[in-house]
Amino acid sequence: MDIGRWMQQGAAALLAGLACLSGGAAGDALPLERIVLPPGFRIELVARIENARQMALGERNTLFVGSLRAGKVHALELDEHYRARRVHLIASDLRMPAGVAWRDGSLYVSAVERILRYDDIERRLAAPPAPVTIRADLPREAHHGWRFIAFGPDGWLYVPVGAPCNICAPDPDRYAAILRMRPDGSELQTFARGVRNSVGFDWNPQDGTLWFTDNGRDWLGDDAPPDELDHAPRAGLHFGYPYCHGGTLADPDFGRQRACAEFVAPAQNLGAHVAALGMRFYTGTQFPAAYRGQIFIAEHGSWNRSRKSGYRISLVRLAGSRAVAYESFASGWLQGETAWGRPADVLVLPDGSLLVADDHAGAIYRIVYDTRAALPS
Repeated sequence: MDIGRWMQQGAAALLAGLACLSGGAAGDALPLERIVLPPGFRIELVARIENARQMALGERNTLFVGSLRAGKVHALELDEHYRARRVHLIASDLRMPAGVAWRDGSLYVSAVERILRYDDIERRLAAPPAPVTIRADLPREAHHGWRFIAFGPDGWLYVPVGAPCNICAPDPDRYAAILRMRPDGSELQTFARGVRNSVGFDWNPQDGTLWFTDNGRDWLGDDAPPDELDHAPRAGLHFGYPYCHGGTLADPDFGRQRACAEFVAPAQNLGAHVAALGMRFYTGTQFPAAYRGQIFIAEHGSWNRSRKSGYRISLVRLAGSRAVAYESFASGWLQGETAWGRPADVLVLPDGSLLVADDHAGAIYRIVYDTRAALPS
């Protein structure tokens, strides 16, 4: 490569990074003053990252972000106060790379049928390595083909495979399941079945069991079926799809084949069509004690409901291993019937603040708790 072309490409990358940090391609200001939070909480913009979906944090305060529609993976360098320093483009021209996961110095990326690994990536942000393909034989269908991925406490990489349809009875060994594999891609196993489309999961830090969101089917009306928060305390459980939704609603097409009582009921039914995506247990100590050990869920928002629902961060409160309440935590991305943002993922930072990815506004936010702001005036 000649020096002139090298300088031109370097300048273009720098300008793209500055655009991501300062406000994205359009540079539009975001109306964060419209976000409604409990007393003492505030939200701030960290950076603009196009089509920001799942997030994963490296060991050196590098935030990795997958971008489904953009086909890209970004790395956002954060300082010790979790302010954005610079952004790097790690990969482009990938097929729906929504999911990112971090383990032992490597970044794992989902790209529909492929799982890719970028080794020693935090030392190579400016010149990312070629990826290692650890698997390339997952289903190729685009319908529900974007995959949230994460490593469990058992050291296995968990990878969901959604149903390739709105409602159908696909091969249960290939679809509508949560799979897991070794970090090198070997020993592929089915962990849970009957899961229509999970795009978020986490493990309870108290007992190490898996909890996950699941998106309900469409075209049964505005208020049915619910999205679900499910709990899988062990492998081998079936959560009802396509026969049963929400624990009690028999599917009109498939419900006669098997009874709802045969399946694991949801731990908590969520709003219908809210599109519950990324979820995390709150493991920090910055937020008040009432939030510790509870579940935050990014509700991406409905696409075909007559009146929109979701477009918020919800909170599911637990008592032991039982869900006891479901409520709004952060709202305001939806104004009337117009949405200016769509939460897609949440992530707890080491200081206890909460990151939110918004793939519609192309933004990463940080929610912090300020005890001074919570005091009465």
